[in-house]
Amino acid sequence: MAGDRSRYGLAVSAVGAVVLAVSVFLPWYGVSFTSTGISFVAQIGDQVASQYGNATLQSYMNGLHPDLATLAGQQFTALSAHQTLHELNIVLLVLAGLALLDALLPLARSDAVMPAGAGGSVVVLGTIATACVLYRMVDPPTPAGGLLSLSLLEGAWLALLGSLTMVLGGLWPRAVFSPAVSEAHVRGAWSGLSGWTPGS
Repeated sequence: MAGDRSRYGLAVSAVGAVVLAVSVFLPWYGVSFTSTGISFVAQIGDQVASQYGNATLQSYMNGLHPDLATLAGQQFTALSAHQTLHELNIVLLVLAGLALLDALLPLARSDAVMPAGAGGSVVVLGTIATACVLYRMVDPPTPAGGLLSLSLLEGAWLALLGSLTMVLGGLWPRAVFSPAVSEAHVRGAWSGLSGWTPGS
């Protein structure tokens, strides 16, 4: 029927919601030292060596400075949205859960016809999720002091893919093309134009 939501669209939205929920627990940001952070670590090392060490330790720390400088910009750990985005990760999980319910409940019906408006809210939920993910991709959390920097990892991109898939499923065409119906329309239009019915 023309006003029915496609089952395929609901299934796509459900998959997108699952992908979004899983992505919250995957690495979103790679953590690396900035040049300022490396300088700070070297300074702390020099202070400790001068206060508690001997001349050998101080010489060793001075020799480490070139090696430390090469660590700037190199990722040493990764953080998930669950670890860094303490409020937003809950918002994303709630949006994914609501979209999953909105997509799966109509699919659980035994009748073949989708109820009017089924799955309609997944577009709104997916759009909100997409905006939240894009915000934290464009403006990631800033570590205090400028000692560390964050770079995007696969979890953030997977979250964006999942939220966009939710929207795509919600916008899936409501009516499926039927060759039989289309042929009947063509026959009717042809007979109306020519007065001749195919097969007569």
